[in-house]
Amino acid sequence: MQNTKIGNPKTPAAQSSGTTMSDMDRITDILSTEKYLTDGFNIAVREASHDSLHQAIMTCLTETHQCARDIYNVMFQQGMYTLEVAQQPKLDQTYQQFNGYLSQIPYSGRVQ
Repeated sequence: MQNTKIGNPKTPAAQSSGTTMSDMDRITDILSTEKYLTDGFNIAVREASHDSLHQAIMTCLTETHQCARDIYNVMFQQGMYTLEVAQQPKLDQTYQQFNGYLSQIPYSGRVQ
């Protein structure tokens, strides 16, 4: 049987410990905070009319995305994150689904 999960073995830090906050609880909270911040910075950068402010927020946005990525990498290395292996029929179905969406987009494929 083919393995359907991609991940590392869980380390002791990846174990939840009942009613107290574990390392996994803390890092999950940190990742959630980073995601929340990137959402806010995305809105702020779109709305900023002053070029210097726009650039300052872009810097914060980029750094926040990198922090989130670094946290994800630590979580994956510690076995706190697993991924599912995509099966070919599911890939084919998803491709067909999104390929169908192309026909609904006005002007798709007509670049001038």
